[in-house]
Amino acid sequence: MGKHFEMWIGSRYVRSRSRNSFVSLISAISMLGIAIAVLVLIVVMSVVNGFERELKDRLLAMTAHASIEDVNGELADADVVLEVAMRNARVRAAAPYVDGQALLVSGSELSGAEIRGIEPGLEDAVSGITRVMLSGELDALQDRTFNIVLGVELAEELQVGVGDKVTVTIAQGMVTPAGVIPRTKRFTVSGIYRVGMYEFDRRLAFVNINDAQRLYRKRETVTGVRLAVTDVYAAPDIVREVAREHGVLVLVNDWTRRHVNFFRSIQITKSILFVILLMVIAVAAFNIVSTLVMVVKDKQGDIAILRTTGAKPSSILKIFITQGTIVGVAGTLAGVIAGVLIALNLESIVGFFESAFGIKFLAADVYFISDLPSDLQFGDVARIALIALALALVSTLYPAWVAARTAPAEALRYD
Repeated sequence: MGKHFEMWIGSRYVRSRSRNSFVSLISAISMLGIAIAVLVLIVVMSVVNGFERELKDRLLAMTAHASIEDVNGELADADVVLEVAMRNARVRAAAPYVDGQALLVSGSELSGAEIRGIEPGLEDAVSGITRVMLSGELDALQDRTFNIVLGVELAEELQVGVGDKVTVTIAQGMVTPAGVIPRTKRFTVSGIYRVGMYEFDRRLAFVNINDAQRLYRKRETVTGVRLAVTDVYAAPDIVREVAREHGVLVLVNDWTRRHVNFFRSIQITKSILFVILLMVIAVAAFNIVSTLVMVVKDKQGDIAILRTTGAKPSSILKIFITQGTIVGVAGTLAGVIAGVLIALNLESIVGFFESAFGIKFLAADVYFISDLPSDLQFGDVARIALIALALALVSTLYPAWVAARTAPAEALRYD
């Protein structure tokens, strides 16, 4: 044992088969409680991180990093803006667009949607929409073909597929002898895409920019220019640089302003969940207090013998701190290993249960995405493990202090 006998005895108390099996059971429960609490916190934080990552990726897949629009909604010098934007070294791509609202009708089915007129080649460089095409081609959106690309949810709502016809009706009316009637145009479905985010898959359709200009009578103007930048977090500064160099009064926007509420709510939710689940770890860690108090009562005779053979109160303190620390470390380590394994394989686990029981954990129309994402960040794992260990260590101090104050004569009085 040598001079480190305190650690040896403390570890023996953890491993020993005490005659008081209830004390051993409580120790195992304390260890299991810490492990489960750490596991749950790691998995929950990974899921929240996954939601944040997926939300950002899917928003930016269809939403430009930044945009420049005319104050009246009709940008006449789009070519000049495109030229100025592409001169900026931090702008990766730029594309003009026309936005408008419409009612899509197919047979007895109808649905409202946002119509976005695009130039296929330029738009793909900005948003990468070709990567999410399920069927058909984005390049089919050629001038005067009056083709349309729909999101998968919108296509299912209208019960159409590639090659089917849909009628696009807009609120701008035409004056006829019979009165004002809405303007309509027949389009052919040439493609279907799936981002995996209900907000886009259900409400956004693409047409050629020239067809959109004719439909909304924009003539040679567009709604604005969308930008893709090299650093998404610098998008506010970059779009302002482009606007200042352009030198004309325009409206600028970027993804951080357009969707700021999404990311702010995720950060608030993440903080609240962390605090709540940290309390679960605290409860599990403080179970060590009751465990060690019972162990101290059970080991009164051992404590007295150690004291009479010359052990100092500080040595008794170290013995029980060692025992509690081993329980805390073992529980934390088990929770970290299990939590990391589950977080890394969460999507497969959820997919198995969904297919096995025929259920869906996330409704796409409520949660924006249909898959349960997980993004394990080892910084979170380290922070959770350190807090769990700190709480476990703090929980050992009071019982160890009580043991150190035990008087040998009082402990041996009835032995």
